[in-house]
Amino acid sequence: MENKKTSAEIMSAYMNHRLEKGSRPASVYAFCRDLELEEAAFYKHYGSFEALEKAVFKAFFDQSMELLAQNKEYQRFDAKNKLIAFYYTFFEVLKANRSYVLLALNDAKDKLKVLASLSALKKGYGEYVDGLGIETAELPHEKIEKVKARSLHESAWAQLLFTLRFWLEDTSPDFEKTDVFIEKSVNTAFALLDATTLNSVFDLGKFLYQEKIMSK
Repeated sequence: MENKKTSAEIMSAYMNHRLEKGSRPASVYAFCRDLELEEAAFYKHYGSFEALEKAVFKAFFDQSMELLAQNKEYQRFDAKNKLIAFYYTFFEVLKANRSYVLLALNDAKDKLKVLASLSALKKGYGEYVDGLGIETAELPHEKIEKVKARSLHESAWAQLLFTLRFWLEDTSPDFEKTDVFIEKSVNTAFALLDATTLNSVFDLGKFLYQEKIMSK
């Protein structure tokens, strides 16, 4: 057996196994045997299947960031448009891997397991949002400012999860309804940071209401 496989090659082989078999390999030993890889070589890259699954979603995030870094126009965007661009790019990456994402996340039996598989993505995305320098109204108390920063961080993650769920259930051609949802939800999120909120909230609410009515 060989012991030279890159982390990306092992990841790709694992994703293919899950897509073809519909479940995890029986064990790391069985997976490595089929891959003609020494088991110890697997552990040089991943401590477990759970760690590998976390790395998959982080890889989707990293690929999105690499694509954005190549976009010269993106560098000139303000925080809101950078976030919108991230969403569009991230969901294009997910679309290229939709079968795996559906398999990995549509596990209604264990929501905590699903959230655990997204933990590395959450960390990377949180650092990205923090780096956007999103402006909010200044508050006079230091502790309140810390709470506000933490709330912004958590609400941004909740918004990404909400958009992910919308995309998983989207059956429109080329997921065009998700594109509409991204723009409306990000615009609403930024509107909530200032005084002019009602129109954006109403617009998003109307869109979600129409989607619910039309889906019945």
